[in-house]
Amino acid sequence: MSKLRTGEIHVPVLARVEGEGALDIRIRDGQIDRLHLRIFEPPRLFEKLLEGRSDQDVIDSVARICGICPVAYQITAVAAIELIFNFTPTPWVQAMRRVMYCGEWIQSHSLHIHLLAAPDFLGFNSAPAMAQKFPLEVRRGLRLQSIGNDIIRTFGGRSIHPVGVRAGGFFHAPNSAAIATLRQKIHDSLDEARDLIAWVATLPIPEDDQNFISVSLRQDGQYPIEGGRIVSDAGLDIAAEDYEQHFRELQVPYSTALHALLDEQPYLVGPLARINNNYDCLPAELRGLIAATGIQFPSRNMFHSMAARAIEIYFAMSEALRLTENYEISPEPYVEPTLRAGIGYGCTEAPRGILWHRYALDEQGHALEARIVPPTSQNQARMEEDLKASLTRFGLDQPDDALRLRGEMVIRNYDPCISCATHFLDFRAERQ
Repeated sequence: MSKLRTGEIHVPVLARVEGEGALDIRIRDGQIDRLHLRIFEPPRLFEKLLEGRSDQDVIDSVARICGICPVAYQITAVAAIELIFNFTPTPWVQAMRRVMYCGEWIQSHSLHIHLLAAPDFLGFNSAPAMAQKFPLEVRRGLRLQSIGNDIIRTFGGRSIHPVGVRAGGFFHAPNSAAIATLRQKIHDSLDEARDLIAWVATLPIPEDDQNFISVSLRQDGQYPIEGGRIVSDAGLDIAAEDYEQHFRELQVPYSTALHALLDEQPYLVGPLARINNNYDCLPAELRGLIAATGIQFPSRNMFHSMAARAIEIYFAMSEALRLTENYEISPEPYVEPTLRAGIGYGCTEAPRGILWHRYALDEQGHALEARIVPPTSQNQARMEEDLKASLTRFGLDQPDDALRLRGEMVIRNYDPCISCATHFLDFRAERQ
């Protein structure tokens, strides 16, 4: 005769994840028979609020969706809008948008590694607590994050909700002195980024291999950031406009955040998926640094996402240096495109994974319709799948506190942006 044990744990506010949510688990006969990652924040209605707005209002407004990833939203939106206008930006604009996007990767990944995720692996409940024992590492994270912010500010006017991007290019071209100062800061911190890769590899990463589908962009032989085709390690290879033919969003009754499926299967987006699908596109020097860590890609261990973020920080800094070498200020930071009506699609690699936009504009460039699919909603179903596998492997007979902490660790590992999608977990476990 089985013994019924029911227990509830309620944690109203837990830091180190952006947004608010809850996790409900029911264990029956030694197995998880119900697991709900609940998001209860109210809908933000951004897509509806964009209707009737001019193309520039759309570009500036979507930056407000996320304080961590405003560049991702702006570059994705402007790509879709320029597609409608049948406009191709100049090579200078394309290169500098990629540099600006590198800044976002650097600041977002640095924040996540040092302030949000590393405390989990080192046994601390917060970054300030971790800083008492690892002050140099935390200061390094803040310095790297500031470099990312400096890059964004150089092109966007400010690092939070930047305003420099427009259809046709940028409102302003940085002068040579500003770029020289920026390059010096990046160059001076490149060794710290290299050391970060080695340090992350020494963290006590759980062994937790799983089967999952990695989805990312693939961008003409270069590591994907601001464009490309949508691919998977299961054979998918499509243009951004074909996204809706393969990916489906669905509402689950316990969450205000949508889930997404690829051909009816959960899938992974984000830094680990990018490296899994594009390892061959990384520079040879960086592949050598990765080999020295002993971590092999493609990886089926979700906890290697931390290493993937560190790798992408170094790549983004190196890429920003490469693209600004021999920098010359553009006499035309933008070319005025011709307004057209139509439907346009954009897909870029936000720090947390692919971000997909679709817009319909009228002849005056005003939005008739908007649809935005952020990476965190695409990872929702994969996170639930991961939680079931990881908690089962961890041991469902563990105390509730231990299960709760492992559940938080699994979720934080995805760096979810719940409001887009840093307070997280209300945990309930019912045992039977």
